[in-house]
Amino acid sequence: METKLYTITVFSENTVGLLGQITIIFTRRALNIETLSVSPSAIKGIHKFTITLYASEEIVRKVVQQIDKRVDIIKAYYNNDDELVYQEIALYKIATEKLLALNSIESLIRNHHIHILEMNDTFVLFEKTGHYDETQQLFNELSESVGVLQFIRSGRVAITRSKVERLTDMLESIQQKYGY
Repeated sequence: METKLYTITVFSENTVGLLGQITIIFTRRALNIETLSVSPSAIKGIHKFTITLYASEEIVRKVVQQIDKRVDIIKAYYNNDDELVYQEIALYKIATEKLLALNSIESLIRNHHIHILEMNDTFVLFEKTGHYDETQQLFNELSESVGVLQFIRSGRVAITRSKVERLTDMLESIQQKYGY
């Protein structure tokens, strides 16, 4: 079985304890969640969970079916990277003194499309948005050249390449079917 990175999108109301119910599905199957992001969706009152994991398509399909069976879940889907537009955000804290010792700060900022969030006598805080490999490459480069005092990366945020959210299509078909 070929394993690759899949993105699971779960739509639900914002219910207390739902995250625990979802993560237990992964735990029971001994699956590791790579990233997790939760936020309100474009549909009022609906929240969107974005979860990534490495698995076979068969396993991901079964996990999504199991998530879909939960009462508080409106709908769950899975996608591969080709079907999505996605990003992560990473923050890097660097000692100001060490950064200023570099001769190529400007090229570093331009080459990696870095935003400076804060700069003071003690540290400089960089923000980098991109795919995992891009944020990791900058981390590796900074670690080797000046050292990284602190580092954090967000979970994936993703939007399908389709015109509207897949949930919107499902809700519209239900409205047409039942005449709401």
